[in-house]
Amino acid sequence: MSKVALVTGSSGHLGSALMYALPSLGYEPIGLDILPSPTTTIVGSITSATLLASLFTQYKFHSVLHTATLHKPHVGTHSKSDFISVNITGTTLLLEHAAAANCTSFIFTSSTTTFGRALAPTPGEPAAWINESVVPEPKNIYGVTKVCAEDVCELVHRQTGMSVIVLRTSRFFPEEDDVVERRTGWGEGNLKVNELVYRRVDVADVVSA
Repeated sequence: MSKVALVTGSSGHLGSALMYALPSLGYEPIGLDILPSPTTTIVGSITSATLLASLFTQYKFHSVLHTATLHKPHVGTHSKSDFISVNITGTTLLLEHAAAANCTSFIFTSSTTTFGRALAPTPGEPAAWINESVVPEPKNIYGVTKVCAEDVCELVHRQTGMSVIVLRTSRFFPEEDDVVERRTGWGEGNLKVNELVYRRVDVADVVSA
């Protein structure tokens, strides 16, 4: 009998990839997203406590794979309150419902954006060596809300004992380079080659993780 897994953000790059991959791993994935798509089972928001209560009553979820988020490209189109609502409040609601339903595991997709300014040493300094000991220095509301959501994950794990994993992934979908000087001074092809060399991850590798 397949284990049932809730995949949030199931219409997105990572969420849809998980929806396609999970059946071969013995899971029955249930996709939740605000946008309809072939990989989305239920159209709705993670910020709706009523919807989540209904979902966790209807299904006996073994695991939650939480990929729904407002991303860095949304910084220019959404308010700080929007980011807080989706990335912090939505994540908290999911964690609380998952813990109350005795889910075996909760996997939260975070981002290397949380490292922020720590990724870019001052001119003349050696390149930054990034590992889990590096203290995040988020430089925008996206990074701030991801760090906060990570802290909520740790809190819920400590309080309930539910297994919670945080994956800080690098970018796996197209977006502009963070540094203005590179965007204006380098050709697009050069930018993308450098991005693929040291900043990009294949979505298939994120799925396998």
